[in-house]
Amino acid sequence: MRSLTLWKVFHTSLTEAEFSSSSQPGSRITAVAHDLDQNALLLATEAQSGVEDGEHTVEVWRMTNDDTLGEPSLVTSFKTPTMQAANPWLSSGPSKVSPNARVDPEVLSLHVLPDSHSVAAITRKGDIGTISLDDEQPSNEVVGSVDGGVMGAAWSPDDTLLVLVTGEDKLLLMTSTFDVLSEGPLHPAEFGEDAPINVGWGAKHTQFHGSLGKAAATSTTPATAVGASPDDDGHVRISWRGDGTYFTVSVLEGANETETRPHRKVRVYSRDGSLQSTAEPVPGLEHSLSWRPSGNLIVGTQRFGNVPGGSSQKIDGGSGLGQGRDGRHDIVFFERNGLRHGEFTLREWTPENKLDAMHHEQRPWGYRVRDVGWSSDSNVLSVWIECEDVDIVQLWTTGNYHWYLKQEITAPKGQENTPGRFTTVKWHPEDPLRITLTTSSEVIQRAYAWDTLTSPSKPPMDSGSVAVVDGTLLLTPFRSQNVPPPMSSHVLPVKPPGGPLSSSLQRSFAPVHAAHASHADLLAILWESGVLEIFDLKTRLGPGRGTVANPVSVWAGAITESALKNYRQIVFDHEANEQGRIRLAVLASDSSQDMNDVVHVVEIVGQDKTVSEISLPARNGRLVAAAGSYWQAPDGRLYQVDIGVKDLTEVAHFPEFCFWTAHAAVPDNSTDVQTSSTSLFFGLSHGNKLHATNGNAIRTLASNTSSFTMTPGFIIYITTAHVAHFAPLEAVAASLKASDTPLPEWETRRIERGSRIVTAVPSTMSLVLQMQRGNLETINPRPLVMEIVRQDIDSGNYAKAFTACRKHRIDLNVFVEHNRDAFIKGIPSFIEQVPDVDYINLFLTSLGQGSLPSDVVAHICDAVRAELEERDLKRYVNAILTAHVVKRPPDHEAGLAVLLRLKESEPDLVEEAVKYIIFLVDAEKLFDTALGMYDFSLVLMVAQHAQKDPREYLPFLRELRALDHDYQRFRIDDHLKRHEKALTNLSRAGPERFDEAMAYVEKHRLYDHALSLWRETDKYESVLSIYGDWLFERREFKEAAFVFRQANKLEKAMLAHEKALDWQELFELAVQQELSEDALKDTAYRVAEDLTSKKRTSEAARILLDYAKDAREAVIALVEGSHFSEARRVLVLHRRPELVEEIVHPGALECRYRIGEELGEMREQLRKQVARVRELRVRKIEEPDAFYGVEDTDLHNVDVMTDISMAPTMFTRYTVAPSAVSKTSSKRSSRSKRKLERKVGSGRKGTVDEEEYLLRSVSKLVTRFNTTQADSAALLPHLLQFTDEHRAGAASLQQELHAFAAELGEAIEEIWHKAPEGEDGGGGGGGGSAVGESAVSGGWAARMEAHERRKNTNPVDTVAKPELGKQEWKLRLPDMNQQ
Repeated sequence: MRSLTLWKVFHTSLTEAEFSSSSQPGSRITAVAHDLDQNALLLATEAQSGVEDGEHTVEVWRMTNDDTLGEPSLVTSFKTPTMQAANPWLSSGPSKVSPNARVDPEVLSLHVLPDSHSVAAITRKGDIGTISLDDEQPSNEVVGSVDGGVMGAAWSPDDTLLVLVTGEDKLLLMTSTFDVLSEGPLHPAEFGEDAPINVGWGAKHTQFHGSLGKAAATSTTPATAVGASPDDDGHVRISWRGDGTYFTVSVLEGANETETRPHRKVRVYSRDGSLQSTAEPVPGLEHSLSWRPSGNLIVGTQRFGNVPGGSSQKIDGGSGLGQGRDGRHDIVFFERNGLRHGEFTLREWTPENKLDAMHHEQRPWGYRVRDVGWSSDSNVLSVWIECEDVDIVQLWTTGNYHWYLKQEITAPKGQENTPGRFTTVKWHPEDPLRITLTTSSEVIQRAYAWDTLTSPSKPPMDSGSVAVVDGTLLLTPFRSQNVPPPMSSHVLPVKPPGGPLSSSLQRSFAPVHAAHASHADLLAILWESGVLEIFDLKTRLGPGRGTVANPVSVWAGAITESALKNYRQIVFDHEANEQGRIRLAVLASDSSQDMNDVVHVVEIVGQDKTVSEISLPARNGRLVAAAGSYWQAPDGRLYQVDIGVKDLTEVAHFPEFCFWTAHAAVPDNSTDVQTSSTSLFFGLSHGNKLHATNGNAIRTLASNTSSFTMTPGFIIYITTAHVAHFAPLEAVAASLKASDTPLPEWETRRIERGSRIVTAVPSTMSLVLQMQRGNLETINPRPLVMEIVRQDIDSGNYAKAFTACRKHRIDLNVFVEHNRDAFIKGIPSFIEQVPDVDYINLFLTSLGQGSLPSDVVAHICDAVRAELEERDLKRYVNAILTAHVVKRPPDHEAGLAVLLRLKESEPDLVEEAVKYIIFLVDAEKLFDTALGMYDFSLVLMVAQHAQKDPREYLPFLRELRALDHDYQRFRIDDHLKRHEKALTNLSRAGPERFDEAMAYVEKHRLYDHALSLWRETDKYESVLSIYGDWLFERREFKEAAFVFRQANKLEKAMLAHEKALDWQELFELAVQQELSEDALKDTAYRVAEDLTSKKRTSEAARILLDYAKDAREAVIALVEGSHFSEARRVLVLHRRPELVEEIVHPGALECRYRIGEELGEMREQLRKQVARVRELRVRKIEEPDAFYGVEDTDLHNVDVMTDISMAPTMFTRYTVAPSAVSKTSSKRSSRSKRKLERKVGSGRKGTVDEEEYLLRSVSKLVTRFNTTQADSAALLPHLLQFTDEHRAGAASLQQELHAFAAELGEAIEEIWHKAPEGEDGGGGGGGGSAVGESAVSGGWAARMEAHERRKNTNPVDTVAKPELGKQEWKLRLPDMNQQ
């Protein structure tokens, strides 16, 4: 669906003044070569030195080959004899040169050798010369000559081999240094190395030949029927394949013993010069030859029928041409094995010019094909046609096995208005769509680009029309139909209309450009001469019969009277939307010289036109289709063309030139003015970069874009990753205003590999794609569908939106999600536009299964249900049931209640409704729901339509009918597991069922509900007792005691208080119950023992004193808890001094020894940890890599490592288990994860967390020592008051405390001393704990990040420095000082 569009045109004329002074009149350009290294173009011109001396003067010119062809400069000149002068005997060989041939140039080949940076010039005489381009004064150095002259020459694509055909009918293969590699005959008799082998099957007579019948299986082409075309120039043609592995030679063979006519033969040779295959005989095969660079096709031309003007000849007598219609002229294709592989017919011959052709002797058909050639990417085939009055180069492309005529290039008129002739036609070897053409004195370079001629019309009048150039115009409106190419909806024959300028392009029917209008269904067609024709397409947008389009020409004529301009682009002004008024902008350039571009703004009203011409500041720019006239300069700057003042205003710029551009006006929501909008320009460069600009900022949306298109709300582009992106224009405009923020993520869709955008049709929500093989596919992307659906919902067109959602499988929740409040208000309109019950059910079902909140779903369902009930309950009963069922949770009872309402009046309707609701809801659930409504008739109806087995439910129903009312409902609710409701009904069944109710309460733990039911009844205390027993069993003793006290179960309450160790409440009840003294003492001893086991010794002593009256046991409890002061007070109070020596003195010594042991343990721990910290810090400074770990670079080249063992890396020390790898680490249980978390940071030796762990351990040690100091401060005064042994122990304890406190203080100062910046391995970053956590929880990525942070984090900054407690244990007594 793409067309070739003319992009750049360069003209350079070589006038007489530019030739050297030694040039003779009649110089003409005869050969062209490209110098890719220097980006230059080399030209060879020839002029006859004298009338009879038989020499030609050859001059080699050089000009730059960039965006502007520079002035030519003479490289060198030399003289060469003509072929006729050097070999006068050649005139006697009629097979060598056709009498119809034009004067052939003497320079047969001009080629640049990049390795030596020289030019190789090969003449027909046989001289091979080289011209060094690096010399100050280059000259032609003849390095060798070929006897007999050279008939043809061709260099391989890699510039390493040269093929020559000599005048002695020899085929030579040479190197780039002109050493002969092989030499062979030009006319070998054998087929070649790839000669087919007959295996007895697959032969021609075994194949199917269709309508030709069986005779075609045995028919053969007689040798007498194979001849040469009269248009054959007799020259040898050589062409290489693109990879340089093969080359083909086409030669005119003379008559011989087996072949009575001269004819063409095509042979294929390998790179070493060996013959591979010979093409099958083709009658009428001509001299043109070109091998497609991709290698699959060899191109030639073939004539058919009889020669015009000759007598009618039978097929047997033969004209030597192919069998077919007179005048038929085909481009034929061969495979490498020599077999034919398709063809297509040229369109030059028409019956109208048959009589004119009879008067042409040299060109019997009035034209002939001079040559063919391929673009470097194998996509475009050029056909050089020589007519009587002009030369034309046609550009053909293929798609879907059809060949399209895309462009026609007409040679400019010669001096004195002589017919325009090309002398060379050559494609650029690297730039695939750049072609160089030369006349005798002019160099023309034309660059093309692929473009899709689509209609930019806006909804609702968007037709989606696409025009494809194929000599004519093929029109397809994709809104109406998708017609696969090469077919189309309508073929629009185009021919330049008559006028003063139409004669300049009378042979060029293919237009140079075409454009659609956005405001009307108009199509403008432009020819390069400046002839313009505008059609009203009259496209049918809706469905129906008849033609899709009925184009009518509304205006035709020449733009200006000047014939010196080349017109190449036309665009409509999207702003000119007045009825009957048309405004177009036409881009042109001067065809005689390299002048800047000019734009012609053409305004047409009726048949009247007004043309304004504005000169542009550069050449080879591009017009931008927009509201107004815009032009893009070659540097990417965008200008607005002001017709009034005929001036330009720069409005924006792209970072590079973008051939494909588009404009969009986005409403500006930031202002209060509704008509305010922001202009956005989008451009796609040849480097696949898609740019967007608003005049102030530029953003590159993608750097791998293959194609894009515009809709009113989106820019849609496809990337080379085969993904379609849908960028909202408003979001793009917002991103341009905030250019420092990253681009948002657009909606995307995967597409087929190699797809390209053809057009988008917003009204049908479709995007048309062309696949790589040429076929078309229409898709409906979700963003386009959603845009139209939202617009329809906003406009209240619910029926259209609903249909679109169903067709494109869009969730119907969009009606609510888009604008909930507006939809709720519009529910009556929705029901009116979508009255079908099935559609309403579909909407409600989608609503219930969506992601909307339950309350919203319920509100919408209730609103829809109310509207339906108001309209017609009977008609919409199914939809009403659906509204009840789709709620979350579903309201099955309400749905069945609707059926109960209609049960008596509409039994048939209810029966159908029951079937429907059973379809929606599980039959078992519906049966249970009906049973829960206690309506047995409804239960039976549901059961019958659910096809339940009567043996399953009838006995149960009979059993229920026989029960009392309340007990019946209890059994139903219990069956449905509605336990609270069942208990309620059971409580109403009478007091005789109270025990059963209590058993039911215990079974289902309905204690709270039971308490609420029997509150303020005489059974309330019984319920409380049962509840208390249940709490007691659950070991919730405090709650159980409270419940027992409420139930007046005081003994159970006392037991619960005892288990809860609530001894105050326990003894309160015990005293109130007047327990015996022995029972009270037993209780006191039990409770004291339990409290002592819980380290609540002071409370145990209180109980023993108050209720057991046992001072001795109380003192033992107090001493066990180190409450010596209280113990001594109790002893004195109860007159028990003997217990001091018996209990207090041994207890104090035991406490002292225990504190001493703790100090020893703490001292040992402190010394080990301080030594380890010193070791780690020395290692961190001296060997930081060894401390933090170094990654083993040898592991980079290891492809596979086992799970058994693994060499350590720099991150091994951060892993949980550095010596093993577990494959099931992702399946750890929660328990193992908690265990893992406890292990992390545990300070295992050798891990990077060890130092931090040691510091935390020392900090905990300080806390422990502070507790020990407090215990010592409470113990020391008592030790000093007891025996000498006690006093000695006190003195030693105080010394131990003093020594350890000093040692601990020094260790703290040493450990938490911060070294100067950079002295140790840490940098004092902070936040170490967070680092440790993230290193564990985040996986490898977090560990890698934490590794770098930990290297710069000092553990001293992570762990706070601890503070030693106040030394309150220091006592200054005289006897202590003496000690």
